[in-house]
Amino acid sequence: MKYTFIILFVYMSINLSSQDWANLEKYQSANKAISNLDAGEKRVVFMGNSITEGWVGIRPDFFKNRPFIGRGISGQTTSQMLLRMRQDVINLNPEVVVILAGTNDIAGNTGPMTLEEILDNIKSMAELAEANDIKVILCSVLPAYVFPWNLDVEPAVSIPKLNTMIESYAESRGYYYLDYFSEMADDRNGLPKIYAEDEVHPTSLGYSVMEGLVLKAIEMVLE
Repeated sequence: MKYTFIILFVYMSINLSSQDWANLEKYQSANKAISNLDAGEKRVVFMGNSITEGWVGIRPDFFKNRPFIGRGISGQTTSQMLLRMRQDVINLNPEVVVILAGTNDIAGNTGPMTLEEILDNIKSMAELAEANDIKVILCSVLPAYVFPWNLDVEPAVSIPKLNTMIESYAESRGYYYLDYFSEMADDRNGLPKIYAEDEVHPTSLGYSVMEGLVLKAIEMVLE
C-alpha cells in the first residue's frame, strides 16, 4: 500500500507538471491586455528564455518606452518556445520578432538535443514568423563557459558550433543574424563576470551591450 501511494503521488506530480509543458498560461492574460497598435507603430516581440525574461526585469525602461514586448520564460528550450510561437508572437501582430534561443537545449533542460534538432526548432519558429509577414532577427546564443546547473556539458564548445549553424541558416533565408557572441565572449568562449555574475545571465551592463546591438538590428530590418 505504501509503495502504491508513492507511485501514485509521483505519477500525479508528473502529470500535473506536464499539463502546460510550454507554460502557455504565463502570458495569456498579458497578451489579451495588449492594446491595438497606434498608426505607424511597429511592434517588436522578443522570444526567448530566462535571458529574455530577465532583460524585462532588469532593464524595464528598454521595453516600456518602446513598442517592445518581452516573451521570455526561464528555463525554456526551443521545443517549448515553438509551441508558444503562435500565441506569444504571431497573434500579437508584430512587425519584427527577435529570437534568442538554444542555451537550455544545450544544457539538456528538457532532455538530450542535438545541435541539428535545436536548429530545426529555430528554423520552424523563423519560418512561422515569415509566413505571417513578420521580419525575423535570429540571435546568436550568448557565450557560456559552464552551466552551473549542468556541469556535464561543454557549452563553450557547443555554443560556437550552434551559432555558426544559425548564422549560415539566417544567411540562406535572408534573415538578420544578430551576433551577441562575438561582442561579449572572453578568451574561454565564456561570458565574463562584468557581463554576467553567474557567467550565464546578463547583468545590467551585459544587457546594455545587447541593447545597442539589437536596436541596430531592428533599425536595419525595418528599413
